[in-house]
This record gives sequence, C-alpha cells and structure tokens, in this order.
Amino acid sequence: MNFSDLEKSALQLNELYEQLEIKRWGRIWTTGELALGFVGDVGDLAKLIQANAGIRDIDDCKAKLGHELSDCLWSIMVLANKCGIDLEAEFVRNTRELVQYVSGELSA
Repeated sequence: MNFSDLEKSALQLNELYEQLEIKRWGRIWTTGELALGFVGDVGDLAKLIQANAGIRDIDDCKAKLGHELSDCLWSIMVLANKCGIDLEAEFVRNTRELVQYVSGELSA
C-alpha cells in the first residue's frame, strides 16, 4: 500500500465511526475529541514501548504495540484530513528539511 491507499482506508474507517457516533450520541466527534482520543492512544503507546524495552510487563506487547502504532497513525491521518493538511506533502517537505539540517550539522 502507498500513502494515499492508507489515507483512503483511514478515512473510510472514519466515515464508519462517524455513522456509529451519530447512532450512539446523535453527533460526530469534534476534532478536539479526536485529538483527546489520540492523546489516550499515545499514552497507551508509551506503556507498550516500555514493555517492548523490557521495563514494563504487558502480555503480548509486540502485537499490542503494532495495534497501537496503527491506531496512532489512523488518528494522525484523520486529524490531518479534518484540518485540511496534506500530510504526505508535509511529511516529504519536513523530512527533506530535517535531512538538510542534520547533514549540515554533521558537516560543521
């Protein structure tokens, strides 16, 4: 899968979630609520990173780590889309600039 395929999949899932949110609560989550959900996922991710490093006990941490990383990526893709950010273009631009910066620091 390329980035646009991943993004399309993430947005299709978000559409399903929005239908479920309307069914359950009569409205969709705001971007603020999505961001709060993401923060919770990042906390879970941090604990799984610790377990993967051997400093926390979590059963089946490797599988859970992959799941949580995927949840975080989904949240980032959906939030970027809802905020009108072309995440692929921003990622390419940002990494290119950082490679130039770090390379320059290494040669100084």
